[in-house]
Amino acid sequence: MPAPRPLLLPLLLVATLGGCSMGGGTKSTPTAYEAFDSSNTYSRSFDHSPAQACEAARRALLSQGFVVGRAEADVVEARKYFQQEESHEQVEFRAVCMPQTRGDQQTLVFVNAVQDRYALRKSNTSASVGVSALGSLSLPIGSSDDSLVKVASATLQDPNFYKRFFSVLERFLPEDIERPAKPSAATQAQPTLFPVLPYPQPVPAELPAEQAALPDPPAAEPSPSPL
Repeated sequence: MPAPRPLLLPLLLVATLGGCSMGGGTKSTPTAYEAFDSSNTYSRSFDHSPAQACEAARRALLSQGFVVGRAEADVVEARKYFQQEESHEQVEFRAVCMPQTRGDQQTLVFVNAVQDRYALRKSNTSASVGVSALGSLSLPIGSSDDSLVKVASATLQDPNFYKRFFSVLERFLPEDIERPAKPSAATQAQPTLFPVLPYPQPVPAELPAEQAALPDPPAAEPSPSPL
């Protein structure tokens, strides 16, 4: 049996390596990890008005040790600080109260919490001091300062975290529910295509005194019918 030619071995090796590289290629990593699912992790509907819901959100954050920096009728922003060993963490909470467009509830509350992590880092600084007695001799003096540097930032996605917040919010909702009065059909203004300008109403003219004193003319007598 004849031996294989030496040129066939490099060709077979190249084909084998090419097939392996095509089958085991690296997968592309996604740049965004948002799934956009239909869960209600970050939102909840309430029967109260937007002002009442945001006031309850402000009280709920204050009861948990948050520092409220902005509190309006439709937006509440608060912040809380944590310290774990050598890392410093900060949570920024934001609640937005908007009118509901569908359903029986009248307010939809959207919440979002961002957690920032800081680490203590040392920065070295140097300076030089000139000594007049030794001429132009300068001695370097080094010092280190400690400062907090942000090392990570992420949105909290734990459903239990937001579930506990909404449970506390419900405790601060008032018993009296504010509902806007529905306008009646009589008070609703009908839209007009063209504006109608107001014109003064005509006033009947007064007759002269002579014409007013004349008696009415007698009625015409009927003509006799022929026999």
